Amino acid sequence: MATSYKSTMNLPQTSFSMKANLAQNEPKRLEKWNRERIYETVLEKNRDGKPFILHDGPPYANGPIHIGHAFNKILKDFVLKSHAQRGFFTPYIPGWDCHGQPIEHMVETTLGPEKMARIDQPTLRRLCREWAEKYVGVQREGFRRLGVNADWEHPYLTYLPTYESGNVEVFKSMYLDGSVYRGRKPIHWCKRCHTALAEAEIEYGDETSSSLYVRFRMNEMPARFAQAGAEGTCWVLIWTTTAWTLPANAAVCLAPDASYVLVRAGGVNHLMAEALVEKVAGLVGWDDAEVLRDAAGSVVTYRGDELAGLTYVCPVRQDRVGTFIYGDHVTLGDGTGVVHTAPGHGQDDYLVGQRFDVPIYMPVDDDGRLTAEAGERFAGMDTDEVTRPMIDFLRDEGVLVAELSISHSYPHCWRCHQPVIFRATDQWFVSMDKTDLRAKALSAIDEQVRWVPAWAKNRIGSMVADRPDWCISRQRSWGVPIPVFKCGECGSTIADEATFDAVIDLFNREGADAWFTREPREYLPEGTCCPQCGSTEVLPERDILDVWWESGVSHTSVCRHRADEGLTFPADMYLEGSDQHRGWFQSSLLTSVGAYGTAPYRSVMHCGFTVDENGEKMSKSKGNGIDPADVTSRYGADILRLWVSSVDYSQDVRVSDSILDQVAGTYRRFRNTLRFLLGSLGDFDFRRDAVTSWDQLAPLDQWMMLRTRTLLRDVERGYDEFRYHNVYRAIYDFVVGDLSAVYMESVKDRLYSEAPDSPARRSAQTVLMNVLEVMVRILTPILSFTTDEVWENYPAAELAREGRPVSVQLAGWFAEDDFAPAIPADAEEAVNPAFACLFEVRAAVLKQLEEERAEGRIAKSQESRVEVSAPAAIVETLEGLGAAVCEELFVVSGVSFQQADELAVRVLPAEGEKCPRCWNYRELGVSASHPAVCARCADVLDRLGFTEDE
Repeated sequence: MATSYKSTMNLPQTSFSMKANLAQNEPKRLEKWNRERIYETVLEKNRDGKPFILHDGPPYANGPIHIGHAFNKILKDFVLKSHAQRGFFTPYIPGWDCHGQPIEHMVETTLGPEKMARIDQPTLRRLCREWAEKYVGVQREGFRRLGVNADWEHPYLTYLPTYESGNVEVFKSMYLDGSVYRGRKPIHWCKRCHTALAEAEIEYGDETSSSLYVRFRMNEMPARFAQAGAEGTCWVLIWTTTAWTLPANAAVCLAPDASYVLVRAGGVNHLMAEALVEKVAGLVGWDDAEVLRDAAGSVVTYRGDELAGLTYVCPVRQDRVGTFIYGDHVTLGDGTGVVHTAPGHGQDDYLVGQRFDVPIYMPVDDDGRLTAEAGERFAGMDTDEVTRPMIDFLRDEGVLVAELSISHSYPHCWRCHQPVIFRATDQWFVSMDKTDLRAKALSAIDEQVRWVPAWAKNRIGSMVADRPDWCISRQRSWGVPIPVFKCGECGSTIADEATFDAVIDLFNREGADAWFTREPREYLPEGTCCPQCGSTEVLPERDILDVWWESGVSHTSVCRHRADEGLTFPADMYLEGSDQHRGWFQSSLLTSVGAYGTAPYRSVMHCGFTVDENGEKMSKSKGNGIDPADVTSRYGADILRLWVSSVDYSQDVRVSDSILDQVAGTYRRFRNTLRFLLGSLGDFDFRRDAVTSWDQLAPLDQWMMLRTRTLLRDVERGYDEFRYHNVYRAIYDFVVGDLSAVYMESVKDRLYSEAPDSPARRSAQTVLMNVLEVMVRILTPILSFTTDEVWENYPAAELAREGRPVSVQLAGWFAEDDFAPAIPADAEEAVNPAFACLFEVRAAVLKQLEEERAEGRIAKSQESRVEVSAPAAIVETLEGLGAAVCEELFVVSGVSFQQADELAVRVLPAEGEKCPRCWNYRELGVSASHPAVCARCADVLDRLGFTEDE
């Protein structure tokens, strides 16, 4: 009967399971972290470290978290854990945006029209708060399940009193210095949500509209045309895609430097841009168009600015006279070069109208219906309904030249996703230029902030450079009121330092709800009155603040108000989706620069959107969404975290079940590698068994130590630069390549077959312990659950070490000085060139071995020995390392060298017989006490006191 030597082998021993069962085990680990108060304990450990404050951007509290939320929060956890591991003090206060129309709309929908007709504002606000509270709880549990460390019990919520008072602090500062003003100008208006919208609340979608070419009758023929013989009425030809704005027409605007001509077609004189005559004629079907020329045959022209001051009859309100003006916004790409101008219905129209003192007409109400000012024929019609009646009217009047159809990008409300309208209303605005806010913000973008990625600076810079004044008032109930008052007698605004301070005090004590339940006389200073007429009838403003303003002032309501918790202003980082360059990043910047003269952040990092595997946006209707809850219940949060680390977050990132399956495969490789490390160190006590001198390490072990140090450097650089996909790639390449395919495969024989305490085995174990110590720390920010499990399954000697941290999150970083034995300064120069040569030869050896295996001549590489022929320099290097090192790295039973002009490898059958204990081919029978095994194994058996009859 053959003797079994299995009991004499140093086979891996560890309680770290091969099967992760993350979905079942991670919730238990979360409970453990909760018991350990891991977030608070990490903070306390790093209390004296340099602060790194990532200020959380508030997700909206309206529904469970989606994959984009998970992507964002996990990235933030990478930032904070990688800093905390290295000793930074990293308090993290999560936040939620709890005010705004979507919550109010859901409450209204739930109550229904009948109940809404009877409800008062305080009750509606209470119901909205309860709705927000519900989903804050739902989302908080979703984020916790992902393994994100935060002060979950003390988040910031935009409806909390001290948060609401921060809005007033910033408003006060910007109002008193002149940045905030009330004015009447066109804004985006959602007639369904009944509120003004800021540019950041606009999304763009394609719409199909009627494209109308309409002529307006001029009151006189321009002189040059008359002198050239033009007779009859002169008409100016315009083009519009918004028929509903024609009742508000007050001017036509021309390009100042363009040439304008008179075109006779169908017996009618049309004034338009010369450059567009041919294009328009083709579109409207003119086949007899003729441009007016003088007696010499030259085309008669006017520059656009030369026509300024001429008048015409407004097309719908024919009792009004319109005026010719000019502006640089008029282009010659489409249309006729003449822009129908209604200053109440567009930003460009408003600005050019202000320059020429053009009146602002606004014949559209809050519901998007035309008023009597639009004329009896159209009064009461919705802007969506009026296009066809308007076209019929224009045709009846004989002024419709052509009706076409056009598909174009048009602004939509980000909440109801329906088209918005432009209408002039009295609103509160932040001026971009009165106090140089634009210039100051651009300076802060350029000089004060690190942008990750760097090109994002240009993106937000162009947005700030081009943005109009910011409309910050909304006509809703659920939000922070605009903290000013109006005189009940003359309508003047009442707002000064004393009234603002009184409101700040009120909000701190009772919250913003008190604005709607208390009378101003109850909290304003005695004697508060109108500065214009002296009346004491003081009425509170009914509009609320834009939610972007509300979230934007978190630098005050959180970073400044909670400074006693270690938060700083400015924060070290803001991290959100790329859309926040026009949203939270920008509103935070403008309010901070406006109130304090500085950016609220030292760095800004953005992430792209999550899309499906085909690059398409995820949606319920397509059924291509990924629910984080489904991922954690199927795969575990660590798989989701590993996926986040693997992608370039600065771009849109793809995720699907098949992609997550691939990531799960990578996770298994990582886990099995960690398990090998733990199993190989089961009997190892670093303080007792480790090799203490660099020179005592085997050459291959020295190389592995250097590769591990390189990995540490690469990972540190990746974390420092916030390039987590570089961290992932460095770890992946190390694990799959250097560690698993090379080192672990090579040293198995030493680990399994040598005597437990042999110098060769202890040398390898020393290196593996260093590798484990590095791996567990660099992976902790990413695989937080798994590395905590690894930490609990360390070798018994380490677990028993006094003072050992209970969690790897408390273990700190692995510094280069922590490698033991210490790596000499000249180690790379001494080791790497020789191993570079050795790996060149190894590649040739492996190729030849694979060919032998494919031909069926060998099954395992140990059945072979190799002859290496190579130039003298290579042979000298290999001989310097020694045949034993080469045998170990090639995993063969013998290596010999000979000089030749070129590198060549010959594979031969191994000499000797297969040792039944180590499976290497060696000479057997050398030892009388153990004649069945090789000399090395016999020596081990003797040391173990093993007898053959065992």
